[in-house]
Amino acid sequence: MKKETFDVLLLNARPAAGKSEIIDYLKRCDLQSRKKRFHIGEFEEIDDFPMLWTWFEEDEILEEMGLPRLHSDQAGYFKEQYLWDLLIRRMSMEYKKRENRIPNYHDTTTTILEFARGTEHGGYKSAYQHLDPQIVERMVILYLDVSYEESLRKNRKRFNPERPDSILEHGLSDEKMERLYKNVDWFDLAKNDPAYIEVQGVQVPYVIFDNADDVTTGRGEALGERLEECLTTLWQRWSARPALK
Repeated sequence: MKKETFDVLLLNARPAAGKSEIIDYLKRCDLQSRKKRFHIGEFEEIDDFPMLWTWFEEDEILEEMGLPRLHSDQAGYFKEQYLWDLLIRRMSMEYKKRENRIPNYHDTTTTILEFARGTEHGGYKSAYQHLDPQIVERMVILYLDVSYEESLRKNRKRFNPERPDSILEHGLSDEKMERLYKNVDWFDLAKNDPAYIEVQGVQVPYVIFDNADDVTTGRGEALGERLEECLTTLWQRWSARPALK
């Protein structure tokens, strides 16, 4: 039987653009509908936010112990830019553990990798170079396009100070949003080809999901219809992808 689901889907965008809301929507879909409409089977998600948040918590503990912080300064910025790339490699490690542990993993399972990157900390250009080659050969990219102003608005709206570690309710200060995510390099990477981005010598299919009108917050059928259209196009591009060099 011909396989009809993605192996690895990268979900990229500015913070609060709708990435986590799309994942939440997919979780609410029954399996057969999800396969048919979105080419996503049973799925597991790997998000770098919980990893990053753990570092912040560890730094607070170390400071309380009178010891130096390892990852971040007191303002909550990483001490070293390479830590952003370490997160990507950590995500890759999590993927490889799952793929190695389960025989024929992708026969039934789609892996969704979710992260945001701004040019201030290397952008997607740097992040993609640190992905494991096994991921690059199997991945497609869904990029959610929102303006910086929309990202800032939704970041403010979703933040729940009682749940700062929540995937759906965490937020950043306006200062951090501007410094880290006002500028992104996505369209620089995608400007040469409307369907494929070259990553580590591999032509990786991509689609841009325009979320300027915020169809993700409501998680209704408007989201489902646009997501189906985007992922159908992405599946066509995956099926017609150029051969590996």
